[in-house]
Amino acid sequence: MGVHPVIMAMLDKARAAGVPALSAGSPAAGRAVMALSRALLGAGRPVEQREMIDVPTRAGAVPALLLRPAAPARGTIVYLHGGGWVIGAIADYEVLARALCVETGCAVLVPEYRLAPEHPFPAGLEDCEDALLWVAGRGAGLAGPIVVAGDSAGGNLATVTAGSLAGRVPLAGQVLIYPAVDTDLTRESYQLFGAGDVPLSRADMLWFYRHYAPETAWTDPRIAPLRAASMVGQPPTVLITAENDILRDEGEAYAARLADAGIAVTQRRYAGMTHGFMRYHDLVDVAGQAMREMAADIVRWCRMSG
Repeated sequence: MGVHPVIMAMLDKARAAGVPALSAGSPAAGRAVMALSRALLGAGRPVEQREMIDVPTRAGAVPALLLRPAAPARGTIVYLHGGGWVIGAIADYEVLARALCVETGCAVLVPEYRLAPEHPFPAGLEDCEDALLWVAGRGAGLAGPIVVAGDSAGGNLATVTAGSLAGRVPLAGQVLIYPAVDTDLTRESYQLFGAGDVPLSRADMLWFYRHYAPETAWTDPRIAPLRAASMVGQPPTVLITAENDILRDEGEAYAARLADAGIAVTQRRYAGMTHGFMRYHDLVDVAGQAMREMAADIVRWCRMSG
């Protein structure tokens, strides 16, 4: 099917307002473009406790948003936000984090990992690894099963972190939402959805990768985890893709690699959706369904691990 009418209306409104592409200017300009959607998302759902904390890392400390539910937390979700390793911030993802907290009954930690190009690969990845290690060590009193989750570049960071810390951090599962897992920009989904007024274009991804790491490093499995020699150590996985998204094919190929390695995988493609749709869970019916299904998966993992 085509693009969902509500998302199409959003794209038409942005086009009419002259909103530039994410990659049209500097990283600072791209961050400002992403921030434009905050008002549309609203304030999000109420949670029992919200605080900003500092998470220690090997490079010092990074700020993080910590949300706690009213009842004792069922577990802890470490959510790594998207934005191509270059843009994106806690403020762009708090509404999504609040929904996860309410829907799952888990505490949710969103670290503000360092962004490129000011802090190129592997700086942000190291921050994410250290945040997960800190949670596993019961930082801030966080307890219970741990789930790592992320969207787009955050999905990349989530699964790379899960693999690098296998055997050190026991994970109940990982949720990868339209993850960037390969640097092959010639796949069919790139051909179908890579140009025009789309939320994420081929030009955007090329811009992101160029800011994140030198091209000589793009085949590194820590940047392109689909190219890893082995999937051993990866936890049970939910992998979500959008029908109208350039990252669709690589995400589904990654799900197949995990399944072939014996990892328990649930892969869902959402019809009519585009890249970034999960943030619209309160605005688009299909995105709301995806949120509820993802939350149910996390609750199931926590019960199995509890």
